[in-house]
Amino acid sequence: MANGKYYDVLIIGSGPAGWTAAVYSARANLKTLLFTGLVAGGTPGGQLMLTTEVENYPGFAEGILGPELMDQMRQQALRFGTELVEDDVTRVDFGQKPLTVYVGDDAYHGKAVIVATGASAIWLGLDSEERLRGRGVSSCATCDGFFFRGKEIAVVGGGDTAMEEATYLTQHASKVTVIHRRDALRASKIMQDRAFNNPKIAFVFDNVVEEVLGENAVEGVRLRNVKTGEESTLPVQGLFIAIGHRPNTEIFRGQLDMDEPGYIIAHEHTATNVPGVFVAGDVRDHRYRQAVTAAGDGCMAALDAQEYITGEIWTDWAIGEEAVAASQV
Repeated sequence: MANGKYYDVLIIGSGPAGWTAAVYSARANLKTLLFTGLVAGGTPGGQLMLTTEVENYPGFAEGILGPELMDQMRQQALRFGTELVEDDVTRVDFGQKPLTVYVGDDAYHGKAVIVATGASAIWLGLDSEERLRGRGVSSCATCDGFFFRGKEIAVVGGGDTAMEEATYLTQHASKVTVIHRRDALRASKIMQDRAFNNPKIAFVFDNVVEEVLGENAVEGVRLRNVKTGEESTLPVQGLFIAIGHRPNTEIFRGQLDMDEPGYIIAHEHTATNVPGVFVAGDVRDHRYRQAVTAAGDGCMAALDAQEYITGEIWTDWAIGEEAVAASQV
């Protein structure tokens, strides 16, 4: 038997998908371990840790702060006996049973693994952008657009995502300005036409954001023309970054099937190509990217993992006192 600690279910990721999976798994009396750290580039607690108020998660009529919502999910998972490793997963071995997850030299073995490592928004990399994140700077129009009713905002990007975000934001904002570093959009023609024909959307081409202006809230952006070098200021009360997301999947490459951008492919429900490994949340969903859809995914993955475990005969696994002793190694 391999050295390390043994569990029924290992969950990688501590966003809505991970915590929900933990609640369902632990409540089913499965020995459950959740790794709160993710992989390089991930954010423990998921992207809700970077937001302020969340008003579209069911059950909170007055809204709730993102970090507070994550803490409540955490406490609920702990209540049912979920164990935690508050560190980053460094590698995995899904090539044999038991499935193994490593944190440095420490090995953790599971009958099933749920990957809920999420996706990280690609940001501009500005200090001012980071400082005002959640205070007018956002990467999710459907999450935060409501807070900008009647205000002027800007969207950075030129692809389908940027056009979709800009079009959606016109439902709330009085004006949306799309800022793109090139002289033409990269979006599909239908998305371009939709944006160009919307009277609330304006465009600033050949420009990049050099600085987000404001102390405690966004008051504008300082732009630089990439062709002339000329600088200008655009007064806005919100800035949405729509230059893409990056799934946190690097450590799973070569073991789990992924699409070209790196999102894990679910072949049947939440099952991956490796028996016993399931996937939930934004790490596979690049369309909706909502806390509530991620939580739903976490529920489904936990139920799929439970069904997988109860349907397996673990002849090579010591389940009784030997497993307890091995878990103390």
